[in-house]
Amino acid sequence: MKMPQFRVRNWGMVAFVLWATAAARAEVPITHWTQPGGAQVYLVQSTVLPMVDVQIDFDGGSRRDPADKAGLASATASMASRGLAAAGAEPALDENALGEAWADLGASFGASVSADRMGFSLRSLTDPELLPKVVALAARQLAHPAFPAPVWQRERDQWMAALREADTRPATVAAKAFAAAVYGAHPYGYQTGEASLARIGVADMQAFYAQTVRRCSAKVSIVGNVSQAQADALVTQLLARLAPSASATGCAALPPVADVAPMAQPGSVQTIPFASAQAHVLIGQPGIRRNDPDFLALTVGNYVLGGGGFVSRLMAQVREKRGLSYSVYSYFAPGLHAGAFTVGLQTRPDQAAQAVALVQEVVARFVADGPTAQELQAAKDNLIGGFALRLDSNRKLLDNVANIAWNGLPLDYLDTWTASVERLSAEDVRQAFARVLRPQDMVTVVVGGRDQVP
Repeated sequence: MKMPQFRVRNWGMVAFVLWATAAARAEVPITHWTQPGGAQVYLVQSTVLPMVDVQIDFDGGSRRDPADKAGLASATASMASRGLAAAGAEPALDENALGEAWADLGASFGASVSADRMGFSLRSLTDPELLPKVVALAARQLAHPAFPAPVWQRERDQWMAALREADTRPATVAAKAFAAAVYGAHPYGYQTGEASLARIGVADMQAFYAQTVRRCSAKVSIVGNVSQAQADALVTQLLARLAPSASATGCAALPPVADVAPMAQPGSVQTIPFASAQAHVLIGQPGIRRNDPDFLALTVGNYVLGGGGFVSRLMAQVREKRGLSYSVYSYFAPGLHAGAFTVGLQTRPDQAAQAVALVQEVVARFVADGPTAQELQAAKDNLIGGFALRLDSNRKLLDNVANIAWNGLPLDYLDTWTASVERLSAEDVRQAFARVLRPQDMVTVVVGGRDQVP
């Protein structure tokens, strides 16, 4: 019974080698169409392996959580795999029976949630006798999750216990305080806690699921050994059990989510006492949306600033020259709204003030001056040289296609990525950072070493 799973894993290892070779020299043609029911489909045909990977995304991420029920989207996605309700002549399946059904097929299907979307991923061999059975089971799971109350009680208790344990760690305390400072009342800053989980019941999850998982709003990304006709039929079968749009004009829009507001206390410093050997430091501000026109310039520039590991400016100044931290990093977390720009490090509590001042100085200088020509070229060489590794498996390629679909990026985004990076100048990077970042307004959170930071 486990043999099909073993075969899938081994095909994946073969794919790693073949895709690394193919992606480095070939374009990635994406075919896009919209089905009559409203679902948008994005297909990359790959004949390398007899496999297909599918990602189905809906506007149902944690940004859709009610303020008093933070965690609802995550709970809903988790419970969607905990059993199937009876449908017609099909009997109900508990979570164990559902797991066995997928194991028997040697395929996988599961749900996940990010800040912006709820997604369902399917992986299967494309054997003509196997694939229809796989798609039929996935369609049933997509349309008829059971949301059993006893299982939710068990999962909620375990989740609450995990949250209590996480709150004993300084990194968790720092992350919560930083999110609250950067996002304020925006859903990106909501914190799942015991109180919010206690308010979530099965009826809440059922209502959230019905609002989210709609045929007319699905964005379906496919990578695998299927033709366009086969892909279209596959999507039709996957979504067939979902209710059609109730509106004659198409998919009814969900309520809008407001943009991230300016920070209530720009430039503030929070020092939170904590009995830990290291002070945890987070510095940042709201950053950019994923579809920002300067996304690539900011990506390349951040490699120089703090995303390039041991070759970044922050690492050179904070670790190599001053010895203030073992590691220091920076990153942008863009989404449908302005995700945070973050600088993070750990240091001795008595060095926290010095480390914070140094990071602020390095960031301010980079925003003002941008990268040197040598730094820019090194960043380009590294990012372009590693680009093929982003496409070296069906799963990685699928993630990239789903990113294009979700964020409305051009279909040739992957084909033009290298040339777009190569065209960037140091001035392009400088202008992008100067437009987006305001070093003097960034908030700072230090957990541990309360008396060492002004």
